[in-house]
Order: sequence, then structure tokens, then C-alpha cells
Amino acid sequence: MPMPTEGPTEGPTDRSGKHRAAREREFRRAKTLGGALGITVLGAALPGAGYLWTGRRLGYAVLLPFLAGIALAAYYFGDLHRAADLAFDPARLQVAQVGFIALLAAWIFVVATTYLMVRPIPMGMIEKGLGVIVVALLCVLGSIPAVQAVRIAHSQADLVNSVFDGENTATAPDDVTKEDPWGGRQQVNVLLLGGDGGVGRTGIRTDSVILLSMNTQTGKSVMFSLPRNMMNAQFPEDSPLHAVFPDGFRNADGSDPGNWMLNAVYSQVPALYPHILGKSENEGADAVKQAVAGSLGTHVDYYVLINLLGFQQLVDAIGGVTVNINEPIAINGNTDAGIPPTGYLEPGPDQHLDGFHALWYSRGRWGSDDYKRMLRQRCMVDALVEAADPLTVLRRYQALAAAGKEILRTDVPRELMPAFVDLAMKVKERPMKSMAFVSSDKFFSGDPDYEWMHSVVDKALAPKKKHAAAPDADGTPVKTKDACGYDPVS
Repeated sequence: MPMPTEGPTEGPTDRSGKHRAAREREFRRAKTLGGALGITVLGAALPGAGYLWTGRRLGYAVLLPFLAGIALAAYYFGDLHRAADLAFDPARLQVAQVGFIALLAAWIFVVATTYLMVRPIPMGMIEKGLGVIVVALLCVLGSIPAVQAVRIAHSQADLVNSVFDGENTATAPDDVTKEDPWGGRQQVNVLLLGGDGGVGRTGIRTDSVILLSMNTQTGKSVMFSLPRNMMNAQFPEDSPLHAVFPDGFRNADGSDPGNWMLNAVYSQVPALYPHILGKSENEGADAVKQAVAGSLGTHVDYYVLINLLGFQQLVDAIGGVTVNINEPIAINGNTDAGIPPTGYLEPGPDQHLDGFHALWYSRGRWGSDDYKRMLRQRCMVDALVEAADPLTVLRRYQALAAAGKEILRTDVPRELMPAFVDLAMKVKERPMKSMAFVSSDKFFSGDPDYEWMHSVVDKALAPKKKHAAAPDADGTPVKTKDACGYDPVS
């Protein structure tokens, strides 16, 4: 016979219950609500730390991936080239968006469960409600950076897909690679165009023409501004356009001279000689690149076209720009039609302009001339660069990306953008020289001396030499830096 026991036997359920109770006793809880919230904040700042405080080894499984994520972020954002490589890769940006969302969800779960594990028990109703409110606010506030990162990644991917979509032009270099982005060239030249219509239109007139030349080794850069009304624009001798315009872009048939100025090349050449330069998605830009290359005696690698009518959005998106105004600048008005301005920008130093007034600062011509407007446009470039500090760009990025998507067009390959970012950092470290071809004893837009213009460009780009630009009366281009200062006209 079995011997009777002195008490009831302990079954499996009782043993597991005791083991569970023992484990729970190991997990520490805060004695007060304030202590629990403090530990929760620690767990929010360093995910997994709250778990470890309670004695749960699971905290290591949370903490280690979090530290690995910090290391990965430092890897990308600690090097500008790698960050730019990521910023111009839509596929990786989309992966980053998903990753940010997943990490945010995991972080909120960790914060909430940390609080549940460390809160004191029992608590009164007021303490319970207050604890839930504080933790909810903590989750909301902590989510803001992640949500902003998701929005920026989405906006950047959209911008890259819209603007840097691999536009094929007949004049873009074909010997460049990601490993050798400049194709062995010492200078990379980008043509900055300001058009009077949508960037997808064929009938645009490019009223702003600026060539930015950058030394790929030193970052030395020079801007050359050309007037929109420059006649007889030249084309390189090896260009098919030189064969049809051997004496320059001119109206041999006596047609309207306005259709033969530099600003008409974009629309006229494709209309008169479609596909003359080969297969291209923007024949107008190809033609202007060739016209500027031939007129300045240098090469033009890429172009960036900005819709001046949408320029207002860009300035508003960045929060406005600050410029010096030396004389009244007309708002609206048409000199040829005899329509007077509706107002003026008044003279004064450090004038902060919104998008509407910045547009007229750049375009106003009533009572002025093309040369003064050209100089103001160059000053506006400086003002935009000054306004685009990193904090402002980050804060207003969604608006800037949305504006850029609508007003920008370029043939710069997406794969080369990290290299351009690296080059831009070199350029920023050095003072930029800027020259404008305005009316002088050496330059007349109706019949320019192109040999002299070539010599000016050669001297400006010559290595290790300084050629200060004197006033235009001496026959050299005007230094636009002087034009951007405050020197009111009496």
C-alpha cells in the first residue's frame, strides 16, 4: 500500500505559478510614479535600458540593435559623400522610409511596455491617468523626428525621380562614370538658365544665362553672366550648328531680330532644325549649351533650367531672401507697350524679400536695362545661397522639394550628384569670382567681340593667376560682387 502523504501534492500548475511569481519578484518596479516615468524616459532615450533595470535580459536584444542603428546612421551621415549617395538613390530612400516606420513602431512598443513593467502597483485613478498622459506625450514628441525623417526621405525620393530622371541630351558628356565623374576634365561647366515658362515647354525664352565653371581639383569657381539680347551667338566649329550658322546665330533673311537673340536659341533652333544635334529629350537646352560654349570659347557639360515664374515658390519655400537695393525697381510694367509699373521696390540695405518681390527684383526692367537686371539676377543667386543654411533647408525641406520638382529641369545624371555635392563643398570654401558681360568699349551685345570674350574666359580660368576685373569702362567684365553691395544711386 502506498504510504499516505502529510499534505496535498504540489502539481505542475502550482510549480509553474510559483516559478512565475518568483520571476515577477525579480523584476523591480518603481516605488513612485515619478520614478516610473524617469525610468521610462531613460528607456525612451536608450531603448532596452528600462528592460535591463527591471532585470529582464530581453533588454540586451533591444539595446544592441539600437546601438547598431546609431553606428549605421553615423556611417552614412558622418561622411558627406555616402550621405549624398543615399540621398540620390530613390530605392534606398524607400527602404529607409520603411525602416524608419518599423523602428518608430518598435520604439513606441518598448516605451509603453517599459512603463507598464516599472509603474508602481497599486496606483490611484489620478496617478494612472497622469502616467498614461505623460507616456503618450513622450511617444508623440519622440515620434516627431522619425516622422520628419520619413517625410524628408519621401520628398527627396520624389524630387530625385522627378528632376534627376536620367534625361538624355545630345551634348552631355558620355565618358563619365561614378568612379570618374568628370571624365578626366579639370573644369566642369554647368549652364544655369532662367526661363519664362514651365520647364517642360518648348517655347521658353531663357532670359537668364549664367555659366558656372568649377575646378574639380581646387574648387576654384567663376560665374560668367551673358545678356539675353546678345546677338550672333557662336557655335563650336565641330558642332552641326556651326555648319548652318557659320557667322553666328543671326537672321540672314531679315526676320524679327528679337527671334535671333541669345534668349531665343532655346526655342528657335529646335523649331528650325529639329534633331540637328542628335537624339535628345531637350533640344533647346542642347542648342543653348552649344551657343554658350562657342561664344565663350569653352565647353558646357550640363544645364540646369529654372522656371522664373515658379521661382516665387522657391523663395517663399526658403523663407525669403535678403538683398541690397540701390535704386527703385519696377514691379510689373511693360516698356514696349507703354504700360507703367504698379509699384516699386524701394532702395535700402538688407531688404528682406518674399517670393513675389524677389521675382521682380530679378526681372524688373522698367526704367532700367538688361545689364542691370542681369547683375541683379547674379546677386539673387548669392542671396539664395546665403538663405539656404542647413537648418533652414532641413526645416523647410518639404516645401523646397515640392517647389524644386515643379521648377527645375536638368541633364545632370543622378549617379553623379554625390560627386557634385563633394565639389560644392570645395567651391564653398573658396571665394567665387563672378563676371558679367555688360556694355563697354569692348563689349556690345549687338555685335560682340567673341575673340575678346574668349580671352577673358581663358584668363579667368587660368590656374594660379589672379586677374582682377576692373570697371567696365576699361573694357573688362564687371565684377558682380561690386554690384551686390549697397551703393545707392543718387
